[in-house]
Amino acid sequence: QVQLVESGGGLVQAGGSLRLSCAASGRSFCCHTMGWFRQAPGKEREFVGAITWSGGHTYFGDSVKGRFTISRDNANNTLYVQMNSLKPEDTAVYYCAADVTYGSSWLPSYGMTYWGKGTLVTVSS
Repeated sequence: QVQLVESGGGLVQAGGSLRLSCAASGRSFCCHTMGWFRQAPGKEREFVGAITWSGGHTYFGDSVKGRFTISRDNANNTLYVQMNSLKPEDTAVYYCAADVTYGSSWLPSYGMTYWGKGTLVTVSS
């Protein structure tokens, strides 16, 4: 059974930093892209960022570019997102996701195959 389990969410003040982790299990994610999405109350799900298997390509949503970075530890099947200079508008449930179809050819418009249950990030002003 494939599982993506997010951790690291919580309450942080504006301007602060937080690092989320996603532990993946149940199958190999070799050669595939993994990423993060978020959904704020009353809003649609938004693409945050993604990283290819090798780490050679990263993609970011416009609202987080320059503030968030993504990395992955393939040996331990773990995905990370480092969030800096957090703003109240970054408040959302953050979801880890994995693609198992497109490999390094994945694009944000393709969507993802597997999803975690999410972790809540709250940024206070």
